[in-house]
Amino acid sequence: MKMSVLSLASAALLVGAGTFAASAQAQQSFNYPQGYVGGDAMFWSLDPDKGSSRDSVGLRLRGGAQFNDYFALEGHIGTGGSDGGAELDYLAGAYAKGIFPVSPDVRIYGLAGVTDVDFNSDRESGFSYGGGAEFDVAPNLAVGADYMRYLDKSAYTFDAASVGLRYRF
Repeated sequence: MKMSVLSLASAALLVGAGTFAASAQAQQSFNYPQGYVGGDAMFWSLDPDKGSSRDSVGLRLRGGAQFNDYFALEGHIGTGGSDGGAELDYLAGAYAKGIFPVSPDVRIYGLAGVTDVDFNSDRESGFSYGGGAEFDVAPNLAVGADYMRYLDKSAYTFDAASVGLRYRF
């Protein structure tokens, strides 16, 4: 009797684990490459080596193509906000995106690439990097946040923290 109860319990656990694994895999089965677009509130900071920093809020649009669970290419376009004579005319960049799926609905990621930034008609380009996280709130919709170091020049740094939505299609 003990052996049959143990066998039944083991069989039930195996069936339950198989069902859970199949449902988790079904949630994560996407057709690649997969395109996406997003919009974010961008809280930027221009921090010169001399003088006080300038901080404001702008808008960032992003889009990209995810090629598998771990890699995507992404582009950013942003504008808006001014503080003490520093006005962000635009930023535009292209990045490689490394993705680490924490669970079927949660991902953390790192970005590295190049950004072109124009403040008050003073245009600079350079290496950019950052990281963030996002989680799915619906099958094709995710909420996320990231922090980017868009420029790191000898006279200043330009950083932004962003929060927004991403739609996969």
